Amino acid sequence: MDLRLPGLRGPRRPRRLLAAAAAVVVLAGAGTWTAVADDDRPAVHHSDQVMSVDGVRLDTSYFTSGASGRRPAVLLGHGFGGTKDDVRQQAEDLARAGYAVLTWSARGFGKSTGKIGLNDPKGEVADVSKLIDWLAGRPEVELDKKGDPRVGVAGASYGGAISLLAAGYDDRVDAIAPSITYWNLADALFPDGVFKKLWAGVFVNSGGGCDQFEPVLCAMYQRVAESGTPDAAARALLDARSPSVVADRIKVPTLLVQGQADSLFTLAQADAAEKAIKANGAPVDVDWIAGGHDGGTMETSRVQARVTAWFDRYLKDEKHTDTGPAFRVTRTGGVDSTDGTVPLRGASGDSYPGLENDPRDIALTGREQSFENPAGAGPPAISALPGLGGTGLGQLSAFGVGVSLDFPGQYAAFDSAPLTRALRITGSPTVTVHVKSTGDTAVLFGKVYDVGPDGSRQLPSQLVAPIRVDGARAGKDVTLTLPAIDHDIEEGHRLSLVLASTDLGYASPAAPATYTVSLKSELRVPTAPGVTTAAAPLPSWVWWLPLAGAGLALLLLLTGRRRTAMPAPDPELAEVPLQIAGLSKKYAGGDRYSVRELSFQVEKGQVLGLLGPNGAGKTTTLRMLMGLITPDEGEIRVFGHAVRPGAPVLSRVGSFVEGAGFLPHLTGRENLDLYWKATGRPAEDAHLEEALQIAGLGDALARAVRTYSQGMRQRLAIAQAMLGLPDLLILDEPTNGLDPPQIREMREVMIRYAAAGRTVIVSSHLLAEVEQSCTHLVVMDRGRLVQAGPVGAIVGSGDTLLVGTAAPVEEPVLEKVAALPGIASADRTDEGLLVRLDADGSAQRLVAELVRLDVPVQSVGPHRRLEDAFLTLIGGSA
Repeated sequence: MDLRLPGLRGPRRPRRLLAAAAAVVVLAGAGTWTAVADDDRPAVHHSDQVMSVDGVRLDTSYFTSGASGRRPAVLLGHGFGGTKDDVRQQAEDLARAGYAVLTWSARGFGKSTGKIGLNDPKGEVADVSKLIDWLAGRPEVELDKKGDPRVGVAGASYGGAISLLAAGYDDRVDAIAPSITYWNLADALFPDGVFKKLWAGVFVNSGGGCDQFEPVLCAMYQRVAESGTPDAAARALLDARSPSVVADRIKVPTLLVQGQADSLFTLAQADAAEKAIKANGAPVDVDWIAGGHDGGTMETSRVQARVTAWFDRYLKDEKHTDTGPAFRVTRTGGVDSTDGTVPLRGASGDSYPGLENDPRDIALTGREQSFENPAGAGPPAISALPGLGGTGLGQLSAFGVGVSLDFPGQYAAFDSAPLTRALRITGSPTVTVHVKSTGDTAVLFGKVYDVGPDGSRQLPSQLVAPIRVDGARAGKDVTLTLPAIDHDIEEGHRLSLVLASTDLGYASPAAPATYTVSLKSELRVPTAPGVTTAAAPLPSWVWWLPLAGAGLALLLLLTGRRRTAMPAPDPELAEVPLQIAGLSKKYAGGDRYSVRELSFQVEKGQVLGLLGPNGAGKTTTLRMLMGLITPDEGEIRVFGHAVRPGAPVLSRVGSFVEGAGFLPHLTGRENLDLYWKATGRPAEDAHLEEALQIAGLGDALARAVRTYSQGMRQRLAIAQAMLGLPDLLILDEPTNGLDPPQIREMREVMIRYAAAGRTVIVSSHLLAEVEQSCTHLVVMDRGRLVQAGPVGAIVGSGDTLLVGTAAPVEEPVLEKVAALPGIASADRTDEGLLVRLDADGSAQRLVAELVRLDVPVQSVGPHRRLEDAFLTLIGGSA
């Protein structure tokens, strides 16, 4: 099958860039720019555009930052079932790092049209080449030569595969950084000829159903799902959509990030990619992270920093940039008793060890064993729970525990003796067994348990390896390659090889059969001794405590008088939740004030919205209010007490900033209990039941947080902020990531909380939501106060009038109203008419004309949205 397309990479095939570029048409959004910035970070310029690519509309976003001039470009792909919005934060960070970044929603996702092709070379892969054509025409993008931009491609899962495929099909790609993705999709979904049914179902459901896929893919899925057995045509279809089909063409620097907690795309996928790309002579680094599609910690900040460094080295040609070790693996173990988190430590090697490095043979014992494949392959054994993402069982392995289930009579087990010394397995164990079946085919699921002295069993990363044995009736020796893991077996523990007849995630033969298995070899485990864990450093206090003690004594002597001169409480403000007076703040090295001479006051029972364009100083103000940073000038008083870092009055303030970290395996209530215990305050002061009633979580409190939707997590985070029923509650962007129903629920939470006389301050960019939720507003721009007051007073002026009518206005009458002198526009609403006056119009003249036209006028009043008022106040600079 010839998969090479015009304009795409292939041996000695000429590029047709001009023809390809002609197929990219910007349909909407060109030139619509907004600025995105935090208070102390550079602005990012962002535009949304819909491009027509060979009849398919692709929804794209383009990000740049900093001064004009050419810079390398990066294409960022999203995961399956997601959209371009999922990678927006990384795009902004890369833009600030000096890249022009283009994101897009792949075919069939978000606002993009077309059928899902699972990275079809003639579909999604060709789209990427057209996007590269578009980048080549941008004045901000550095060119290697005409039509050839300096460009890298990155992404996770589905987006990771497209980066590999783009490098294989388009030789203009200069570097790639795929993560938790596949090298061969057929191997991933049909490992050793066994159908990974649950993950395949997740793919189809995440895509919106079978009809959203290319017809040939939908027909293939239905055929395999019905039979339970992949056929040659199904495998060929997925092979053709895999990076492995262009393995010899991927010759660019590649950073492979793969997840250890991943039953979808295992470490073996990255291993195959590394071997192939390295054989082409390209630099390849491999990074095994703690998480994956089954959950765990995704190490997002560290990984994205490494991706940026990779592009700095190979796109910017910054040869001094440290891109990290050739191989790195994140190791976990135990729980930090101080905060309940799982400590992560990196281990690294000067070269990638592969999955079979420095093997050690472990003797197993056990007689020949027979067990059943039950009719209908049920009940199935349980290892991973595919499709649950951050809630999967693989995440529990980080805590040194796991949940797995093998049914008696449906498996064979072979055990080692207790280990006399600890053993670190890094790679894929192998074992040879003899398999015999009463049927022609046997399907087995192999796994290795870590068994403690007390009999407790842990399945590392919750992974199993399926194997199909054809011709099993006569008996057959087979070598089973078990899942690649990085796992420490402690001294005194045993290894247990289990061969089961069923697994929840896979299709097994429906016909009943009896399998008989015996050992033919020892268990061979790779150890990779060249991969070493960084030594844990001595606690920092060992070094700084003596010096800090002397320094603190000196500081107390020097500042003792100043400390006694701290402002005394103001009794007149004892009932005022917040007063800010003359507040100013300039960050070190900055050339402007983030906050300048800001003053306002908040009263009890108010829900105050803090508004302003990006860079207005909202976040800096909230940080000063919470005592996190100190103002240069002015003061903040909460209930009459001056706010300083650690001030006792801050115990009356609750805050929700950038979400909260919860332990996913605990229930919502257990997470809140743990948080409150960490404060050291009496349990009765938590007012837990009142906070929970306001948050409205109901029965969900008894469920593990891993089962929560984003909206429920947000409400749990706000419930945490409300513990102790603080008199002043600060919420920074509480509706981020929520859908409209969840936003409405959040609004009701805020209103209920303030109804008891408490005060809420909310910073949000959703102006329509602020208009409905808040009683008062403070509008900031460029660090200064623009206006403060009740929402109605700020919104209720302007040149738009709402005319209430007793009956709907017919279209001919509406046209006459719109044509009246002094009328800029007229539109029908549920209440009547929305009329915008021009410079010559007036309400009196409008009413007179409406009466003349026999419009049944009941009321006339000003109508202006908060958005209109906001843009008027800040001069449209948002």
